[in-house]
Amino acid sequence: SVWSEMAAKLPVQKTPEDRKRRVKLFKQFDPNDNKYLSLAEVDRGIVQILRIKALADAKPAIMRAFQAAKSLNTKRGCPSVGDDYIDWCEFRLLLCYLRDYFELHVMFKRIDGGDGRIDEAEFARSADTLREWGAQVNDPATTFKVIDKNGGGQILFDEFCEWAIQQKLALEEADDN
Repeated sequence: SVWSEMAAKLPVQKTPEDRKRRVKLFKQFDPNDNKYLSLAEVDRGIVQILRIKALADAKPAIMRAFQAAKSLNTKRGCPSVGDDYIDWCEFRLLLCYLRDYFELHVMFKRIDGGDGRIDEAEFARSADTLREWGAQVNDPATTFKVIDKNGGGQILFDEFCEWAIQQKLALEEADDN
């Protein structure tokens, strides 16, 4: 499955073995050897080095993971390269976030009718599924309005992610690894 592939290819554990794999992976992702990664370099690394096709095709998940990880550098000894790049100190978290946001992307795609947005009818039809994933959805119409922060009548991936993280949603098949 894609979940076991990600578990095998994303060295996210805080072990000496995974750290060694991360060092090698970071160097492969950083063709300029400038010690930081742009979004384009991360995307290229996922496509050409990790070769996890399902993740490579989930561009919104890659973007969200990059956005979440890029400004987390707070450790001493890790010079900040600014909020537009991922540095070594943020790389492990980027890999963690890639997996997490990919899971949310899979959920979003299961609810979405194919246009990249969830409308109120799609959300209402998915209420039972959302509950299976751990969501508190008593009244789908009310919950929809809470998630649809900008009042646009559609839930965008960013809005879904923010809500799903608060709800601690989890796909059962993703937890099997």
